[in-house]
Amino acid sequence: VQLQASGGGLVQAGGSLRLSCAASGGTLIPAVIGWFRQASEKEREFVGVIMDRGSRVLYSDSVKGRFTISRDNAKNTVYLQMNSVRPEDTAVYYCASRTNRCVGAACYHGYNSWGQGTLVTVSS
Repeated sequence: VQLQASGGGLVQAGGSLRLSCAASGGTLIPAVIGWFRQASEKEREFVGVIMDRGSRVLYSDSVKGRFTISRDNAKNTVYLQMNSVRPEDTAVYYCASRTNRCVGAACYHGYNSWGQGTLVTVSS
């Protein structure tokens, strides 16, 4: 399965943006999909993850309460709804898949397929 993130762009602080992660060449089920981001000159950071059936979602503390991950398996797409964005949310956002469910910090690693990123720029 190949993943492709899209939906990035320029948004003002306090605004909203929705990113999509579309799968091709197969089905998203039963993949667990994670979102990550990497700001300029910084290490890649875990944003959140959604389990295969969407029954459980985990977020990093930096986005909890502002970002929402959802999935539509019928459309082979996972979404990252970004609300109340801040300049520090500026980064290239990536989606990635793993085959096994995870709990806690185990969700930060173990992804075996990565999509091309999409740039999000938040202006102050």
